[in-house]
Amino acid sequence: MFGTSGVRGPVGEAVTADLALDVGRALATDGAATVVVGRDARDSGRMLTRALVAGLTECGADVIDVGVEATPTVARAVAREGADAGVVVTASHNPAPDNGIKLWTASGRAFGEERNDRIAEIVEAEAFEFAGHDAIGAVEEREVAVGGDARRRHERALRETVPLPDDLSVVVDLGNGVGRVTADALHAAGCDVETLNGQRDGRFPGRPSEPTAANCETACEVVAATDADLGIVHDGDADRMMAIDERGRFVAGDALLALFARREAGAGDRVAVPVDTSLLVADALAEVGAEVTYTPVGDAYVAAEASKPGVAFGGEPSGAWIWPDRTPCPDGPLAACILTALVGAEGSLAALVDDLPEYPIRRDSVRTDAKSAIVERVAEAAAVEYEDVSSLDGVRVETDAGWFLVRASGTEPLVRITAEARDEGDADALFETARGLVDRAAKDAS
Repeated sequence: MFGTSGVRGPVGEAVTADLALDVGRALATDGAATVVVGRDARDSGRMLTRALVAGLTECGADVIDVGVEATPTVARAVAREGADAGVVVTASHNPAPDNGIKLWTASGRAFGEERNDRIAEIVEAEAFEFAGHDAIGAVEEREVAVGGDARRRHERALRETVPLPDDLSVVVDLGNGVGRVTADALHAAGCDVETLNGQRDGRFPGRPSEPTAANCETACEVVAATDADLGIVHDGDADRMMAIDERGRFVAGDALLALFARREAGAGDRVAVPVDTSLLVADALAEVGAEVTYTPVGDAYVAAEASKPGVAFGGEPSGAWIWPDRTPCPDGPLAACILTALVGAEGSLAALVDDLPEYPIRRDSVRTDAKSAIVERVAEAAAVEYEDVSSLDGVRVETDAGWFLVRASGTEPLVRITAEARDEGDADALFETARGLVDRAAKDAS
């Protein structure tokens, strides 16, 4: 039921009001007495949130409803309110027809596999513990009561903990999502802020929700055509943050990860990264005496590893960034503020990026309904053909020239293929090898 980022899929198919009702019932049955609830801007979120709250209160949990807010805003509110758990109704960067449910611990960290599995087991067994008529949970609509208190507290925390400059010009593309806290924090600090796609609209009419280079061409053009010092782009629920340099170039996620990692880590530290991360990050950390520790793909895995002693930072090239000493969840607005502070101190994002080496990396996806079977067959073939094969998440093969990875997406019907080397020809060859393994496995699975 749960993937790498909670429950997620098409509304009316994988995600229904019945499912939301049962997840609420299960969470309360599992012992959550007070639960913070929020959602992104998708219209389907209204229906799903009402069902979720009904399930929670039906089984005796009290609910603090913070309304339509960024995922990190809701996650931060869980710990601040002293709640036992949190729920965000969101499909994050997925397209508008999708929605989802993501669960958060009392500390504001995403549920891991064990707790997700426990909730799934309660749902599947319908083992709900309903409250008596005199023990139904209460609902406090915090957004209505105080007009966005969770967002204001998030903004204040950003300004109090990040030394924001007051003289930069920043373009912030909100993607019709709920990341307004970024623009608010930068504006309050004195930055000149221009927003794009600032109207909340869960149809995402301005651009697709996922902040990729292809989806953010307009923002790149605006940054290049103005005197902006950088651009910030978020996905629909603002747990992700990507960036544009002052020349209008979309900054690759691996480059951002290297910049953040090198900034946060020192000698002896580790940085948590998923198995599809570029060699660039490991090399950047080696320069300061730090190293990477690999995790499966998914911010919950990165967050879990980042919570361990000696891990200074965690991040994913897709745009999820975790500072464990500040908050255990991916926080796009925090990343935006820290990057803005870095540009204010260093003077140029383009120069920072250009100072990093460039390693050719190839990424592609194959849409399929047999993703697990394909990855299993690739694993069998790779074990025969190669010596250095890791099954931490999918199939990662290390060679003298570089590496390639074949893994099933945790949120979509896709098999993802990644290959990297320090030489263009080697990267192409490794990618074609991986693609060939996938193609053969797909034929066998059909």
